[in-house]
Amino acid sequence: MNNHTYSLTVSPLNISSGYSMADMFVHFADKPWAMLLDSADSKRQDGRFDIMVANPITTITTIGSISNVWQQKTNQSQESLLNPLSLVQSLLEQTMPSDQVEFTQDTKLPFMAGALGLFGYDLGKCFEKLPNKNVDEYSTPDMAVGIYAWSIIKDNLNQQFYLCYLDQYPYPSIEDIQQLVDSDNTAHSFSLTTEWQANMSQDQYTQKLSCISSYLQAGDCYQINLAQRFSANYTGDEWQAYQQLRVANHAPFSAFIRLADSVVMSISPERFLSVNGQMVQTKPIKGTRPRSNNAEEDQQQIESLLSAEKDRAENLMIVDLLRNDLSKHCQPGSVNVPELFKLESFAAVHHLVSTVTGKLNTTSSPLDLLQGAFPGGSITGAPKIRAMQIINELEPNNRNIYCGSIGYLGLFGDMDTNICIRTLLCEKSQEQLNDQQTIHCWAGGGIVLDSIAKDEYQESLDKVSKILPILSQCSTLSKLG
Repeated sequence: MNNHTYSLTVSPLNISSGYSMADMFVHFADKPWAMLLDSADSKRQDGRFDIMVANPITTITTIGSISNVWQQKTNQSQESLLNPLSLVQSLLEQTMPSDQVEFTQDTKLPFMAGALGLFGYDLGKCFEKLPNKNVDEYSTPDMAVGIYAWSIIKDNLNQQFYLCYLDQYPYPSIEDIQQLVDSDNTAHSFSLTTEWQANMSQDQYTQKLSCISSYLQAGDCYQINLAQRFSANYTGDEWQAYQQLRVANHAPFSAFIRLADSVVMSISPERFLSVNGQMVQTKPIKGTRPRSNNAEEDQQQIESLLSAEKDRAENLMIVDLLRNDLSKHCQPGSVNVPELFKLESFAAVHHLVSTVTGKLNTTSSPLDLLQGAFPGGSITGAPKIRAMQIINELEPNNRNIYCGSIGYLGLFGDMDTNICIRTLLCEKSQEQLNDQQTIHCWAGGGIVLDSIAKDEYQESLDKVSKILPILSQCSTLSKLG
């Protein structure tokens, strides 16, 4: 390990209050490994900070059991068979050991520098023995994490931007950033070139729910999350599509990630795990009703959700699962449920959201906690491993980023991650030529014994009602233009 001291600096930026993080990130959005964690102008408490990074000093990509580590300093890569999360922890400690970082400023900013990226649903196969009947058709890795020595953070409470950097590594100057702020950026178009196509018909979805019902009655599980995938071809700039989605949804755990061969756009309303000091929090979502433009009808949907025994039972099952997952790495007796069945309303839907908290063991790291709870219980089912086995049996395609997680581990041990629901994956498949690319979007829900197939199917459509039509409309406008 290095013995020299690292210096972490946080510099306020003189940028007008009307300037958003999206306005800043547009200058980086076409660069591989540029990443944005975005509150999307949400007014929620969870949406206080926006974080953007680019130009990592190290990258870790994992496919199956093999990780590839690239170092900026040498511009060389090497393979590793280590546990992917242990590898991230080790590389973070090597490149910026927290006990050798001088930081004297009194600031409450998250992250500042550290590891940031995506953890796909299928990364769970590195931690548990799970079947894999589907062909892996994606170019996006199971894990893609960069280690970043600088970031730009916006505090939405006071509208202040900050440049954070370790000055032993390359970073943009305040002057460089000011030039970007003052410069114009050429707008590009985005357009779907085909209609959205689901990977199962409503009849097939109903048949799969019948299979799940048999498993539930046999006692295999209490709840199983089943998802369908929607796909279309497109051309153009994914960042333009993302800007349309963020404005329409205002989801506090949104994200935009560009890798070498793919783009992930997450419009997620759900926190997975956060660690602040030793305090741990997870906020599972279970229970959904569609929004209505009619105020009276919208209130009826709220009352229906709050009084629904099925939705409350569904939520409670996942709360119990997450209490168990957190207890693996939290201090005995510290896991609590301060909020149960709280209503949270978003652009497309109303949700029931619960909060589970705990205190991290002194012998456990935030990444230990992440591995112990991965993937999130709200998008698998209970018991988790059996539910995941059944998901693999019934869903015709792997999930990749869907129901995985996006987030960060700061150099001082703070962590925050989302659940990748309402998340899209943009890729150029190996069979496609020219500029045609494919965009995937998933929607699912927890199935319990008293689930009604047509209602569950409709709920999955409700969840993407502010995503699929938005991109179709965006394409219509592009054609008209």
